[in-house]
Amino acid sequence: MRILLTNDDGIHAPGLEVLERIASRLSDDIWICAPSEEQSGAGHSLTLTRPVRLRQHDARRFSVAGTPTDAVTMALKRLMPEPPDLILSGVNRGANLADDVTYSGTVSAAFEGAMAGIRSIALSQVYAVEGQGDKVPFEAAAHWGEAVLKPLLGVPFAPRTLVNINFPALPAEDVKGIRVTRQGFHDYARGSVVEGTDPRGFPYFWFGLHGIEHTLGHETDLEAIADGYVSVTPLRLDLTHEESFTALKGRYEG
Repeated sequence: MRILLTNDDGIHAPGLEVLERIASRLSDDIWICAPSEEQSGAGHSLTLTRPVRLRQHDARRFSVAGTPTDAVTMALKRLMPEPPDLILSGVNRGANLADDVTYSGTVSAAFEGAMAGIRSIALSQVYAVEGQGDKVPFEAAAHWGEAVLKPLLGVPFAPRTLVNINFPALPAEDVKGIRVTRQGFHDYARGSVVEGTDPRGFPYFWFGLHGIEHTLGHETDLEAIADGYVSVTPLRLDLTHEESFTALKGRYEG
């Protein structure tokens, strides 16, 4: 089985090292193509206004000066001799839960793989303490990663779908198990805009997101993480709202 690894935290991110160790227990045919620098919050963006630079680190390890979507595109269209059987994106430093998946470069890299018809999975490690930087503990992801991935390898994925996995911020032995979940929704008010002043006296603004405690409905990814479980959430690219589609057809075509 050929596996492509990518992320949005960059080619030197600790979470990518964790993902390499997980993937190595599934295959010895592993390719890596990731952004050269952190691209958190890049979403499903594609670089169009400047060239994308490629750097080769060894025979099957590359980085691109671009987004996670750029990295997957380069791997599939320029670097790999044959398409991979599986794309794994992560392990992200921090949660990708609920509606945050729309901002996530980690999840968007998996979306790009799904668009190409390749089984694609995003993995993220939730952490509890703000300001940890690269010291985020990946213990839960490292221990539970293989156990979560193996069942997914034998399950057919519907066209243009992917799976989003989040590991709770717990020691591995305290994780209660695995739950299949729905996408939750945050309280929009939880976001913040922090204002400061740079050394030259000009104002700047920094966006922040705080907490994962808000959710609407049950069986959600937010609820599973709060309860100490690994969440496994199937997502799809088709965002069409069927009820509104029918109602609008009646407005315009009735």
